[in-house]
Amino acid sequence: MAEYCFGIDIGGTTVKCGLFKTDGELCDKWEIVTRTEDGGKQILPDVAASILKKMEEKGIAKEQVSGVGVGVPGPVIKEREVSVAVNLHWGYTMLADELEALLNGICVKVGNDANVAALGEMWKGGGEGTRSLVMVTLGTGVGGGIIVDGKIVTGAHGAGGEIGHACVDPSETESCNCGNKGCLEQMASATGIVRLAKKILAVETEPTVLNAEDISAKAIFDAYKEGDATAAKIVDRFAEYLGNALGIFGCVVDPEVFVIGGGVSKAGQPLIDAVKKYYQRDAFLSCKDTPIVLAKLDNDAGIFGAAKLVVE
Repeated sequence: MAEYCFGIDIGGTTVKCGLFKTDGELCDKWEIVTRTEDGGKQILPDVAASILKKMEEKGIAKEQVSGVGVGVPGPVIKEREVSVAVNLHWGYTMLADELEALLNGICVKVGNDANVAALGEMWKGGGEGTRSLVMVTLGTGVGGGIIVDGKIVTGAHGAGGEIGHACVDPSETESCNCGNKGCLEQMASATGIVRLAKKILAVETEPTVLNAEDISAKAIFDAYKEGDATAAKIVDRFAEYLGNALGIFGCVVDPEVFVIGGGVSKAGQPLIDAVKKYYQRDAFLSCKDTPIVLAKLDNDAGIFGAAKLVVE
């Protein structure tokens, strides 16, 4: 009986790798460099070589491995094919077929990295014990993943979970990186919070420790925790955008829990409390008590979720 599996999270700089027991116990984790040169042709051979080396090192036979799950930064079709992964310099790639051949037939399943991270948080993180969740990742952009009844929602075009591009401010005049205007990513990402801050600081007259020329999301939340009134206005504006968006997602998905991750989430419980106020204001009656919690797996969410793809 197979007792092991691998979770692989392919990023633009490094590939994070995890060896797991099929019950979710992480046995070992390591990283290799992502070689994106020459159209990323070496990435999958490097991944396969690293997995096979780890199996040899640990004395694990092929029959003991249930499969290899892989998270990639791009849209995924039927858990096997990647339509494009710009950061890896990949066009259309038959990822599962290619990696299975390199691994002597070990089963491979593939998922979008943000969706896979959500699956990891459901399995062993902030959403452990649930079967339906919405994960929001607040980083340089806003990513997300939606799990319903234990299954990733990918949608007809692989865009399920692209919650950062939900329009939360139709009056916005500046364009998002996606080309639309008023996206959640423009308001609630690390760069979005700084953008909000600069707008508020440009008209603010109260004394503040914040400096518009040298500001970050961390500085804003640090000042907020110290009682800075201007920082409070910035955080309140951010929280209203995100809380309202969660209210909309809540009445569409009705998850058991919202999980908030990404670098901005390191602000901790004060961030959750600020967002919860507006979520409860705007959410549909039946959804108002849905918990909003912090992610727990940090940078390991991807490898846990990838492993979960092959543990069913």
